[in-house]
Amino acid sequence: ITKMRFQWDWLCLGVLIISSVTAETENEDNLDADVEEEDFDMQSQEAEVEKDKPSIEVVYQTPKPTGEVYFTETFDGGLSGWVLSKTKKEEMDGNIAKYDGRWEVEELKENTVPGDRGLVLKSVAKHHAISAMLTKPFVFDNQPLIVQYEVNFQKGIDCGGAYIKLLSSSDDLNLEYFFDKTPYTIMFGPDKCGEDYKLHFIFRHKNPKTGEYDEKHAKRPDIDLKKFYLDKKTHLYTLVLKPDDTFEMLIDQTVVSKGSLLENMVPPVNPSKEIEDPSDKKPDDWDERPKIPDPNAVKPDDWDEDEPSKIEDPDAVKPEGWLDDEPQYVPDPNAKKPKDWDEEMDGEWEAPQIPNPKCETAPGCGEWVRPMKNNPKYKGKWRAPMIDNPNFQGIWSPRKIPNPDYFEDLHPFKMTTVSAIGLELWSMTSDIYFDNFIICSEKEVADRWAADGWGLKKLVASANEPGMFSQLVTAAEDHPWLWVLYILTLALPVGLGVLFCWPAKKTDEYDFKKTDVCKQIRKGELKQEEEEFEDDEIEEEKENEDPAEDERREMEETKRELIKKMGREASFSEDEGEGGEDIDDEEEVADEEENDVADASQEEGDMSNKSDSEDERKEADEGTGDHPLQSVRKRRVRKD
Repeated sequence: ITKMRFQWDWLCLGVLIISSVTAETENEDNLDADVEEEDFDMQSQEAEVEKDKPSIEVVYQTPKPTGEVYFTETFDGGLSGWVLSKTKKEEMDGNIAKYDGRWEVEELKENTVPGDRGLVLKSVAKHHAISAMLTKPFVFDNQPLIVQYEVNFQKGIDCGGAYIKLLSSSDDLNLEYFFDKTPYTIMFGPDKCGEDYKLHFIFRHKNPKTGEYDEKHAKRPDIDLKKFYLDKKTHLYTLVLKPDDTFEMLIDQTVVSKGSLLENMVPPVNPSKEIEDPSDKKPDDWDERPKIPDPNAVKPDDWDEDEPSKIEDPDAVKPEGWLDDEPQYVPDPNAKKPKDWDEEMDGEWEAPQIPNPKCETAPGCGEWVRPMKNNPKYKGKWRAPMIDNPNFQGIWSPRKIPNPDYFEDLHPFKMTTVSAIGLELWSMTSDIYFDNFIICSEKEVADRWAADGWGLKKLVASANEPGMFSQLVTAAEDHPWLWVLYILTLALPVGLGVLFCWPAKKTDEYDFKKTDVCKQIRKGELKQEEEEFEDDEIEEEKENEDPAEDERREMEETKRELIKKMGREASFSEDEGEGGEDIDDEEEVADEEENDVADASQEEGDMSNKSDSEDERKEADEGTGDHPLQSVRKRRVRKD
């Protein structure tokens, strides 16, 4: 127990030390803040200049494609080639339906790369539409389609999208009338409203039989997309369509979703071969019941359906002190009739009711009613038990017939040719940043384009990223309870280290020496020694009552015994010749008793304290000579 308390004391001490260090750190931060506040006026202008500078120097050059491309746009030269829509949305009020949202070309607000500009959606709760023609149309033949661009939700996003549309090629395509109903081939990009985070990939598939177009949606990615919408960083969105009818969606050059155009789209590209017959009707005698009541079951004669489920408890007794004549509520004596009370219009005024004060100290007021209890005779309405329905025919479903609209498109990759790109958006959050659009067929070209644009933004953002310690402190400023978690997290390993690694106090090592071999002594002397040994045991029982007095008395008794022993040894040496025969006669008895004496001395030696000094042990050995009982007694004195 003492060891555990010692270790827990060290654990608590470690926690206190960490807490004190944290407090000192906060004090130093406060002092530094005071110093900075004094110098703020002198450094404010310099700080504003340095604020917009990245922490590392980067040299930006407008990206240039390294291979064949169908469209590129960096916005470093403005909105040249882009057309603002002048039309309105259909089936909406005139003012709301206008595409009057404002677009600007500007640099990022955070992690700015000098000279790198992008297209920014500036208006809130307005419709935006802007588009541009491709350098050359993309025909879905035997080359992959790669669409890539950057998005930064600089203020986060509440509800709105940042997707793009690849507009279908047609003779009557006019970008000034680009709106939500303009035919498109592919829609791709992020979209969010509420807590629904989406990454769209939709393509319009033409029915080869009817010529109508249906939207096919890719299944949702399995990963959590939330961080890409809220971290206020620039992210790279890439769509790859391959001639083998497969697709991939990537964010920051990492695949987040992939699949087949034939198998992973909703609804499927190809309809089912068979459909349910719309003219098929369920027969009137079709029995879908798997269980029915047993028609042979009979209600038991003793089944009483009229018995209530609750009855009054006949054993209940009205509590003593119940106030039968007192109502539970009484008029409020402190209430007063309002001055504007008109009895002709409002009727006779009555004071509001309040709980009766007399009922607060009583078991109850008013008429006492016996409490209700469950009726043991209640069985409820009788119902026949259920049995398997012998006429059960299963769940009816219409018969299948060949699908008259069935077709099989084995290569849905061959979509409608694309000739323009457009952004048709509505958002409740402004400052959505777009940059570095590219449409090509070679992955190496898209990767090189990303390295020259998005790669620099990522490098600057990483350099400006605060360290882990700064992030923890910032989080704790918003949530002060995190300080407790930090302290416990730091204190736990320290406490465990102290608990298991701190050297514990070593226990005393006892040197249990084997008792010396006893020499032969006379029988009379053995009896006297046994009596003295019994006296020692009695004295040992008393040592807890007064340790100091027992020690003094024991020391005096030991001195007297040593003097007597020395006298007996002298007389023993004189009588040794005369008493030789007695010794021979008693030799056998002495051997048995000296074994008992040796055992007793061994037990006493085991109980002796190791803390005795070497001088005391030598003194005891010299005083006791070769007699084991005297050695045992001397060691007991040292123990006390």
